[in-house]
Amino acid sequence: MTTDLWHDLLGCLDLRPVDEHSYEGPSQRLEYRRLFGGQLLAQFASAATRSVAGMELKSLHSQFLREGRTGEPVAYETDVPRQGRTFATVRLVARQRHGVIAVADASLNAWEEGPRRQTCDPPSALPGPECRVQLGLLPWESRATTDLDTEKAEPPCHELWTRIPEAPRAAAPALLAYATDLTLIGTALRPVAGVTQADSGKAFVSAVTSHTVWFHGPFDTGRWLMLRQHSPLAAHGRCFGRGDVLTEEGVLIASFAQEALLRFG
Repeated sequence: MTTDLWHDLLGCLDLRPVDEHSYEGPSQRLEYRRLFGGQLLAQFASAATRSVAGMELKSLHSQFLREGRTGEPVAYETDVPRQGRTFATVRLVARQRHGVIAVADASLNAWEEGPRRQTCDPPSALPGPECRVQLGLLPWESRATTDLDTEKAEPPCHELWTRIPEAPRAAAPALLAYATDLTLIGTALRPVAGVTQADSGKAFVSAVTSHTVWFHGPFDTGRWLMLRQHSPLAAHGRCFGRGDVLTEEGVLIASFAQEALLRFG
């Protein structure tokens, strides 16, 4: 784990209240050409949960409207059009000095007891330390047996094992949302021979346009989670991908989907 990056990310989740309906969050100190969408997802999640007491995040649907600027804080405006006994909705707008950069709708829920059923293939075995992968935007250990940087044509599937360090449960959805934004475009590129993520800006341009995460129940960080990802379509200058998040024991804790610009020159 890169300690500085980890504390930097945690600091981004500590939003500063501006007034009753708005917050401000710092941007990550990353050597990256634009503001990372995962930061926006994490801060949207944090702002939504701060807006409704006694409920936890159930889903987050975000649309990225224009490129965010690194090194500049982000202002978050919130509106709660509905708050019932067990469900609430929060609408959010993210702004920087040059205008609105993203919007989101969040749904929150007071978790209820009841029967549980899931139909989901169990996870593969956790790979050993020899399968560690370096993902610069994830400040914790991750492992994979498939290579996002291969130049061979491979199926558009990827299983990423990742272990978010222990953090307060309230921060868990934000941290997981952050992690889900990183590798779906790379998964969509795997069938393209001779092209890898490193060719971004040369062989192709890409940018996430929308991203949704569904949380199926409360969970704790500090344990291994598998992000099972698949990209069923790339067409018309866009790509689409989706994934599930499972514990080592096979419990489905979250699902996610993403659409992105993927335009080849």
